[in-house]
Amino acid sequence: MNSTEKSHWKTLDRFVEINSNWVKLIGEHLETTEGQIVEYWRVERADSVVVLTIQADKLLFPPPMYRPGVAAATLDFPGGRLPEDTTPAAAVPAIIKKELGVNESAIARIQPINTTGWAINSSFSNQKLYGFVAELQPTATVNPEFIGAAYPVTPEGIRDLLKKLTCLQCRALLLEWQNQDNFKC
Repeated sequence: MNSTEKSHWKTLDRFVEINSNWVKLIGEHLETTEGQIVEYWRVERADSVVVLTIQADKLLFPPPMYRPGVAAATLDFPGGRLPEDTTPAAAVPAIIKKELGVNESAIARIQPINTTGWAINSSFSNQKLYGFVAELQPTATVNPEFIGAAYPVTPEGIRDLLKKLTCLQCRALLLEWQNQDNFKC
């Protein structure tokens, strides 16, 4: 038996399923490859898109938003859930419009950070994360009311930003982007 076949567990039954517009909670009994019966809980969620938005060599952030999970307002890159039947790249302009008030015509370039969605928590959820960099036209107007923070795209600016970011998804995408060959400081 190869390792792929051995790694599959068998679903015996689904004893609970709770659905909402945001999330589906599922409780199941599974049989492991060793024959052990386990109770397992998982969450199905829509995939997420996070956008590192740059204008004039600065990373732009919307105002901090309250996050019930951490009971605090946090600094996060623009982002959101991926609507059904929408590609991750196609969702970027709508996210920037909603979070920073910027029209699609102000976007000079959109580039993916990761072309394959990253599993956010593969043992508990099916959700994937897609990251993009969106460069705004240098002359595009961004309403100051939509800007919560701006950090320079420099090693020092990134270090300062990492001290403020609590969102692991935002941190991971920022570090991945910084480590790519096309990052210039």
